This record gives sequence, C-alpha cells and structure tokens, in this order.
Amino acid sequence: MSDPAAPAAHTRELWFPRDGMELRAIDSGPHAGEPVVLLHGFPQRTSSWDAVTPLLHADGLRTIALDQRGYCASARPRGRRSYRLEELVGDVLALLDHLGLASAHLVGHDWGAAVAWAAAGNHPERVRTLTAVSVPHPAAFLKAMLVSDQLLRSWYMGFFQLPFVPELLLNSPGAAPEKALAGMGMTPEMIARFRDEMVTDDAIRGGLGWYRALPFSSPRVVASRVGVPTTFVWSDDDPALGRGGAALTERYVDGDYRFVELSGVSHWIPEERPVELAEAISRRARGVAG
Repeated sequence: MSDPAAPAAHTRELWFPRDGMELRAIDSGPHAGEPVVLLHGFPQRTSSWDAVTPLLHADGLRTIALDQRGYCASARPRGRRSYRLEELVGDVLALLDHLGLASAHLVGHDWGAAVAWAAAGNHPERVRTLTAVSVPHPAAFLKAMLVSDQLLRSWYMGFFQLPFVPELLLNSPGAAPEKALAGMGMTPEMIARFRDEMVTDDAIRGGLGWYRALPFSSPRVVASRVGVPTTFVWSDDDPALGRGGAALTERYVDGDYRFVELSGVSHWIPEERPVELAEAISRRARGVAG
C-alpha cells in the first residue's frame, strides 16, 4: 500500500519552444520533489536514465530528462554552429524557464556532462548542484590530452569531423557499429535501443553535430570554473575516458567537491550501476556530506 503522506507522483511528456524548434522532455516523479534535470549523451536518449529515475523518485526527487537538440525529431537544426556548447546550455535554461524553475539540480552523462559543466560554470544561479558522470571538466579533459593517454582514447572525435562517412558507418545495417558499441561495453539490449532510437529515428546526424561544433564553441564557456556543489562519478574501465582527466577535474571546481570512482564499470554508468549513481545524485542533491 502506498504511503498516503508521500508526495504525488506523475509522468508527463512535455514540449517547449526554443529558436523555432520544439524540444521534448520527460517530467516524472513526485511533482513537489527537488527538481533534477537529466542530460543524456551520445549515442543515447532519455531512455538511458530509465534504471536511475525510479530510484531517484523513491528518494523524493522529481526528474526531468531532456531529449536534447539534434536527437529530438523536432529540434534537428542544420549547420555545425547550431550545436555549439552555448546553444546546448541555452536549451537547458529554456527548459527551466518553461517549467518556471529558477534553478534545478543538474546531472549529465557523457556529452550531457559537458553541457552540465558549462551550465554550472556559466550560469551558477540556475544550478543548485552538479553531478557529472563519466566526462571530466572540459578544461581538465583538454589538459589530459597533453599529459596522459586521453588523446589516443579520443581518436573517434577526429573521425566524427569527417563529412558523411561517420553517418554511413553508424547507420549501416552490418556488424561494424554493433561491434564498436559492444567494445565500448554496450549490452545487446542497449545496442537494440541504439538501433531503434538513433538509427531508425534518424538521430545520428544530429548527435554527430555536437562533435562537429567543437571548433566553434566559446573558450570562455568551455573553460569556466565551477563554484556550485559538485560530484564527479567516473569508472575505471571506461575505454574512452582515462584517469588523467578524472584526476585533474578537482582543480577546476571551487565549490564543495566529491569524486566517486566505480571499479570495473564501462562507460555506460547509468545502465551498469544505477543504484550507486542514484545514490551519488541523491546525496549531492540533498547536501549529504561524504
């Protein structure tokens, strides 16, 4: 039997405008709970949080998972500059404005973490706390390329700059994309979801736009220090992101900082370790020390 004193839960799909586009988000959990905005990465969408959100709801938190620019079918602008980091941050701010929220707790995985770092660094008044997953602070990431093996790990970012070829490869029906994703740690179920949400829904080009906009993002936006309370969750078996950037991240956070390392976990932390991730998010959102 449900607790009559518990806050009412809800799930709704919402749409909001920005720059002539319509973006989509999934708003769920107790409506009166502390709001937590969830930002997915590449090549995934809001479903990547499916194992995490029920755990956050059980802890009284409200979640808003954004189907981000380039992924959402009604928000796929053409042109590399449309995917600059400042535009991606602007989408998050537009979501908060649409919901009437002055601020929210912000959580991002992979590319979503890069957006979350930039939002927290440039708009701290809109971010109550930050939980970044897998991807370190952008300045730490760039520094790690010079002092660690991160440049070798990030070879695919250069490949994604090529026109047409990455789309052809990732959209192909053959085994090559599945083999690459499995090598990154994706399960068959996750790969099937990739096929449905990214390939069938024609979201590959939009997702690649984020990589192709890297040369056009403002250095100030990328490098801004973060002063809000921050947790960084990193896994030691991530083939794309080494320890170098993880170790350097603390240098770019002025607020209360906690580093959570998960052992034996690949890049896909929300699916592999939802319990530990939800605990880290909840502890940060509730201001629990340690």
